[in-house]
Amino acid sequence: MEWLSELEAVGAAAYAMLLGGVIGYERELKNRPAGFRTHMLVAGAAALLMAMSHLALQDPPAVDSSVKLSADPLRLVEAVISGVAFIGAGTIFARKQGQHIAGITTAASLLMVAVIGLITGVGHYLLASAATVLTLLVLTALNLLERRTGMREAGDPGEDDDGEPGGAEPARKRRNPDLH
Repeated sequence: MEWLSELEAVGAAAYAMLLGGVIGYERELKNRPAGFRTHMLVAGAAALLMAMSHLALQDPPAVDSSVKLSADPLRLVEAVISGVAFIGAGTIFARKQGQHIAGITTAASLLMVAVIGLITGVGHYLLASAATVLTLLVLTALNLLERRTGMREAGDPGEDDDGEPGGAEPARKRRNPDLH
């Protein structure tokens, strides 16, 4: 049943988008250059690409019966990572201010949601959920820990985990729609 496999792929993409959205929402609250929608789309695209490769192997296109279709999942992973690298580079350059290079944490979170999408695309939902929780811990709990231990001054002018100014200001006041 081809349509059942396709429904499973859509379900995996939806779940990946949900997980990516959770991480993107955290980035959105801090008004980062890539937020809720971007993280959702990256995770969903990665899941769909991985699921698509599985579908192609299960039910290869009828081109020539003498041609054997094979796929190397690591090549697909490399392709996803290369694509996300371009998006990540854009988030770094979108917020460059003076001597600061900002957006590196957001670029890393995009890479992480792509990996979460890939994991979800092969059906490892528990692993994807655990990776999401770990990512949120890094983005939130470690930021608080850094401030409390003095690794970063709490009084710094709005510095947060990306080294970007204005982290404490609500996103709705500073939103730049051109960055989404």
